[in-house]
Amino acid sequence: MTSLIQFFIAVPLLGFFISLVLPRKKESLISFISFSTVGLHFAGAILFLAAWLVNGHPVLNLKEFVLFSTPGYEFFIDFAFDKITAVYLFVGAFLTFMVTVYSRAYLHREKGYKRFFNTILFFYLGYNIAIFSGNLETLFVGWEILGISSFLLIAFYRNRYLPVKNAVKVFSIYRIGDVGIILAMWLSHHLWHENITFIKLNNYELVHHQLQNHTLIGVVISLMILVSAAAKSAQLPFSSWLPRAMEGPTPSSAIFYGSLSVHLGVFILLRTFPFWEHQVSVRILIGLLGLCTSIVATGIARVQSSVKSQIAYASIAQIGLIFIEVAAGFKNLALFHFAGNAFLRTYQLLVSPSVVSYLIREQVYTYVPRQHSLEDSLPKRLEYSLYMLCLKEWNLDSLMYQYLWNPLKWLGKQMKIVSVNKILIVFTPAYLIGLFFLYIYTRGTLATNVYQYVPLVLALIGLVMVLKSFTERKNVQMAWLLVLMNHLWIALAVSFNEHFKFNQTLLYLTGVLVAWAVGYICLLRLKLREKSITLNHFHGHAYKHPALAVVFLLACLGLSGFPITPTFIGEDLLFSHIHEDQFLLAFFVALSFILDGLAIIRMYARVFMGPHVKSQYEMAYRSS
Repeated sequence: MTSLIQFFIAVPLLGFFISLVLPRKKESLISFISFSTVGLHFAGAILFLAAWLVNGHPVLNLKEFVLFSTPGYEFFIDFAFDKITAVYLFVGAFLTFMVTVYSRAYLHREKGYKRFFNTILFFYLGYNIAIFSGNLETLFVGWEILGISSFLLIAFYRNRYLPVKNAVKVFSIYRIGDVGIILAMWLSHHLWHENITFIKLNNYELVHHQLQNHTLIGVVISLMILVSAAAKSAQLPFSSWLPRAMEGPTPSSAIFYGSLSVHLGVFILLRTFPFWEHQVSVRILIGLLGLCTSIVATGIARVQSSVKSQIAYASIAQIGLIFIEVAAGFKNLALFHFAGNAFLRTYQLLVSPSVVSYLIREQVYTYVPRQHSLEDSLPKRLEYSLYMLCLKEWNLDSLMYQYLWNPLKWLGKQMKIVSVNKILIVFTPAYLIGLFFLYIYTRGTLATNVYQYVPLVLALIGLVMVLKSFTERKNVQMAWLLVLMNHLWIALAVSFNEHFKFNQTLLYLTGVLVAWAVGYICLLRLKLREKSITLNHFHGHAYKHPALAVVFLLACLGLSGFPITPTFIGEDLLFSHIHEDQFLLAFFVALSFILDGLAIIRMYARVFMGPHVKSQYEMAYRSS
């Protein structure tokens, strides 16, 4: 049975590639391929689950293939199957099949018909890789695919301002979750000295022995996993992104943010439960986070004027309760709760347009006075205060901007000295000096006390580069060049750690350089055609240059370490060579990767998405 796991990855992958080459105008063929792919996958899932239950529901593990291996490090793809995967597989296969059937008619004659089904199949591929993952590295592959497909589906109506703006917002939160997993992988390598699988985490003696000797590392890994889970499942303080994600089509809102993608935070907690189940402080923190989120989200949901936003916050509140159940150790109850919540929210979102029309009719013909509620029993001042807080969504969006994004933007704006000329005149010689220091270090003539600070200084320079790129508003080519400089400085910084050989640096930088060159050529060609490109507003050039937009998107994915280039393996390889006592260096590198992805997606969104720069029509610039 173990070898049959490959079927669930191969089917959506094959369907996705077939859908890419289909003509855009062949709606029936596009929908047929999507329907057949998801239908075959659903039928295979039912048969596989039946056979698995008849055989005594064993735990399956399949080490697929090794992508990169050194004496002290191995990056391999691993798949696992147990009751957690079984529940997520059945729910995912059933709901995706239903939404695909629904979308065939719902999106009829929509301009982005093919683009929608391509993205749905791409999402389904990432979802299956994530739920079948047997280690953090494989989970991260699916996690990244889900992140970029979320961005594309939220910005499905890419000629409008609000969907694109909200897509960038959601991607920024996803990027925080990405780095949480990266840091968890980094510390796991130092804790286990291997690429640990989820199956091995079920070995109590192994886990207990390691955590006894490395308690602090164990707590930090658990906290990083919790950050990733909270970001993906829209728990506090990240809750405000989920209603913004509803800007996409209703079917994608149902499958993504009502049922499947939003519950992957629960999945990673269930998968890593044997690791943190004996860390009482972590379990209390997860439970408190879920409780606070449930209370706050319930209040916000009760005052929403938009039906989609109301469903979104109601789903967040239920996921908070699932977090409490997982923290309490009720894993079976959490799985049952996940399935029920996923089915309910998908149904609610799919019928929400009809329900709204019915309610409008009832309001006109049958007036019903407001019923007495629990809040009416509170003192009026407290009731009105809670109402205003919930109406303002507890200022969650403002808090994220005030304490995270605005300080980073302010720092980037202070770096006015960085320009193309100064990069060539000042930073290029500085980089050559860094290479000279690396040469001295490899010869063994660099003092130990100097060596301790050189990687930090180099990583800080790389962070300065990407900060400037993140806040650049004028020269898009300079912003693109600064992202490359960031990668070069980070690679140089980590190269000072022992056993980081030249071929490993080359593996990391190969994908970076190729993707950067392709993207730079795209920007040059676009500038020749459109004369002027800036980052101070959205240009919407995908309207006139769709092929160029696709190629530039691929370049963006390659440069940001998406699993299509060696950069993806190289990023994990970089972190495996950062020592466990170099937390500041790991923080600088992780922050660089956060801003790197955001700067790149921001460039793509502002250059190719949004209202076309030559459009004469006004667009809404604020959401409800």
